[in-house]
Amino acid sequence: MDLNHMPEKTPPQSSPPAVAKANQTSASPAGGRGLLLVSAVVAALGSLLFGFDTAVISGTTEALKQVFSLSENLLGFTVSSALLGTMVGSLLVGRPADWWGRRPVLVGLAVFFLIAALGCALAGNWYVLLLFRWLGGVAVGGSSVVCPMYITEIAPARRRGLLVTVSQLTIVLGILLAYFSNYLVAYFLGADAPTTWRWMFGVMTLPAAAFLAAALFIPESPRWLVKQERHGEAQTVLSRFGHENPAQEAAEIEESLKTELRQGHQRLFQRKHLRPLLLACMIAAFNQLDGINAVIYYTADIFRMAGASNASALMQSVIVGLTLLVLTLVAMTLIDRVGRKILLLIGSLTFVVSHGLAAWVFFTHAHGWIVMVAMMGIVGSHAYSQGAVVWVLINELLPNAVRASGSAVACFVMWTLCAAVSWSFPVIAAASGAYAFGFFALMMVLQFVLVLVFLPETKGISLEELQKRLGVQD
Repeated sequence: MDLNHMPEKTPPQSSPPAVAKANQTSASPAGGRGLLLVSAVVAALGSLLFGFDTAVISGTTEALKQVFSLSENLLGFTVSSALLGTMVGSLLVGRPADWWGRRPVLVGLAVFFLIAALGCALAGNWYVLLLFRWLGGVAVGGSSVVCPMYITEIAPARRRGLLVTVSQLTIVLGILLAYFSNYLVAYFLGADAPTTWRWMFGVMTLPAAAFLAAALFIPESPRWLVKQERHGEAQTVLSRFGHENPAQEAAEIEESLKTELRQGHQRLFQRKHLRPLLLACMIAAFNQLDGINAVIYYTADIFRMAGASNASALMQSVIVGLTLLVLTLVAMTLIDRVGRKILLLIGSLTFVVSHGLAAWVFFTHAHGWIVMVAMMGIVGSHAYSQGAVVWVLINELLPNAVRASGSAVACFVMWTLCAAVSWSFPVIAAASGAYAFGFFALMMVLQFVLVLVFLPETKGISLEELQKRLGVQD
């Protein structure tokens, strides 16, 4: 069933242009906003699975070490094996998203998530587990590119920050869901039961199946439709999403894409795209250099290192997930009011304080509530700053003609650094956690300086106007 071709209030494309335009702009704004929100939420289910897949392994690390006799180095490789997949998925998904459209790629990613969840749950040996963790990582990497890109391309400028932040909210919900499901599985089956880790992985089949079913029924991105010269369909979709002037917006999209439409595929790596690409990659890099995934992947291990029992560590992980959720909701109310840049600047400062406290905790071997405060400070800083703005900024900064390929490069940078952090963290933390968190604090000082000097504010500006302000001229 294709919603792009369902009967509409608008007349067929053969109708007189003036009549078509009048009818296209008469769609109910309330109905358009409803479809817009539903489509954004469906696309964001891919981000929910991104978060779930990222965090679920934190509850299985102790069991995996015992079942497969893993050293700290091999445990780090097991965790980062998914991230090797994210590098592949993020780098390769851009071209299929341009060839086939955003929606078919979302459907394919849902299939990958479903197969990966089943494969990890049923893995008979370590190598099979690595294979399906890698496949899940491919889906995560692809989702990190296509889900926020789709939402960016369907959203009106005045709501873009809020709607793209829905993607980050569902990442956080996925992380919280993973922590909570890990806790429930351990509670009912026993934290040390031999099949507990399998059920932890297997739970992901439920949201994966829901994503697969829902992704079949959302409209295609209007900007992708314009790239395919399907202007009537693009105007229809813009109208159904509640855009105020679909015909004018479609014309602006076409104008921004005129060189690509005339000359074919545009090269990403050329002078006029350099500034937006470097800014997008800078934001992507600091998204991992803020240390968030060191905490997310090894939350339970960090609390165990601080003296908590296995069950208690899983419960404390849920509290960390709740912190992420609450401050992500706060960020959603602020991102289109105060802007992206100010959130990054404030977040850099609270990151420095939080990582400094975590470094002190590991240096002095402090236990108890101070460990929780440090971890909540780190995830909270990420939730309202980097986590809230990264997907918004990457897709806002990159021009229409190269958004898919540019987003793929930025996400490749992000996941490469994520793999490096997740692989090295347990080894470094075993020697001295103070060094690891001290490094993250220094990176946040650097982020503050670079964001202050080089990053423009993007709130409330159309994607086409942003291209002009960044010097991307055809």
